[in-house]
Amino acid sequence: MTGIKVLIVEDEPLIAKNIGMYLNNNNYEVAGIAYDPEEAFYQLNKERPDFAILDINLESDKTGIDIADYINKTYFIPFIYLTSYSDKETIDRAKLTKPAGFIVKPFNEKTLYATIEIALSNHALLTNRHVPSLSVDKINKLLVTPLSEREFEVMKLLYDGKTNQQIAEALFIAMNTLKKHINNAYFKLDVDSRTSAIARLREYMLH
Repeated sequence: MTGIKVLIVEDEPLIAKNIGMYLNNNNYEVAGIAYDPEEAFYQLNKERPDFAILDINLESDKTGIDIADYINKTYFIPFIYLTSYSDKETIDRAKLTKPAGFIVKPFNEKTLYATIEIALSNHALLTNRHVPSLSVDKINKLLVTPLSEREFEVMKLLYDGKTNQQIAEALFIAMNTLKKHINNAYFKLDVDSRTSAIARLREYMLH
C-alpha cells in the first residue's frame, strides 16, 4: 500500500461504507472497517494503519474513547472522532485523548477530507519538532541503495504530513508515478507503510 491507510471504526454499516467511498475518492486506502471495539483492536494490531476515524458510541461497554486511549498508549498515530454526540461531557472526555479532530454527524466529503489533511499536517509538526530536518546525505549513508533525488523529495513531503494528492500536485507528477516513487523508497528503507517510513526516517536523523 502506497497511500495513507485509514482504519474506520463505525457501527453503522452504511455510514462506514460512505466514509470508505469518500476516502477512496481522495486517494486514501481503507485499512479496515471495524463495527465494534473488539474488531477495532484486532484491526489496529493486524493492519497497523496510519490514521483512524473513530465513532464514539459503539453500542458496547467500550467506546471510541477507549480505542483512542489504546492508540495513544500503543501506536502513535493521529485519529479523529466522527460522532453524533456533541454534549459537553462527551467532548470533555474526548479532549483528554488529544484527538486530531472532531466531526459531528451529519458530515460531508469536503469536511472529512479537510479535517484529515489538517490532522496529518499537525501530527507531523508535533512529532518531528525535536528531530533535525531531513538530510538526503545522512539518510543515504545508512542505506544499501540510496534514495534518488526525486524519491527523497517524495519522502520529505510525506514526512511533513502531506497527503498523496498534495505530494503529486507539489511535484507536478501523476498519481501512478508518485506511487512508483513511494514503492521504490519503501523498498530502499525496508518499510511497508507511511507510518513505518516516517519512523525510519526519524530514526536515521537521530542516528
